[in-house]
Amino acid sequence: MGGGATGPPSPPAEGEAAKTFVVDRGLQALGFEFTRVTAGEVAGRLPVTETCCQPFDRLNGGVSALMAEVTASIGCYVASGYRRLAGVQLSINHVGPARLGDVVQATATPIQLGRKIQVWEVQIWRIDPSTSECKDLVSTARVTLLANLSTPQVMKNYEEGLKKFSSKL
Repeated sequence: MGGGATGPPSPPAEGEAAKTFVVDRGLQALGFEFTRVTAGEVAGRLPVTETCCQPFDRLNGGVSALMAEVTASIGCYVASGYRRLAGVQLSINHVGPARLGDVVQATATPIQLGRKIQVWEVQIWRIDPSTSECKDLVSTARVTLLANLSTPQVMKNYEEGLKKFSSKL
C-alpha cells in the first residue's frame, strides 16, 4: 500500500473511512473481517477458504497463529494508548479442526495490561452456520507483547484510521 515517491496515499472520503481502512494487510487479504476493536476485546471472523487451508482442506495452523498474533497486537496497541509494540512470545494449541467452508471467529481478551508487558488470550472457534454461535474450539493462544515503545509520527495516520474504523463497528 505504499505511496511511492509521491508520499502516502490520500485518506478516503469521510463516509468511506471505516469501509476502506485496512487494520492488517495479511489477515484481511485472507478474508478476515474485524467485528470489534476495543482495549478490552478484539474479535473478527474468517471464512475458511482454499487460500487458508493446508492440503487436507483444514484451516492451516499458521493462519490460526496469524489471527492470534494480529488480534492480540491490535488489542495491545489500543490498550496501551496507541503505543508501538513488539511481540515477545506466541504460544498456540490447535485442539480441533476447522474445515474448508467453515467460518471461524477469533476473540482476543487481555489477561494482563501492564505498562511494559501485556498478555492476551485468543480463542478461535468454529461457528455454527445455523445460529452464528461459537460451536467448537479450534485453537487457543497466549500472546505476550512489549507495549511501551515510542511511536513514530508516521503511525499517527494509522492510529486515527483505527479509531474511526473501530467506532463504526
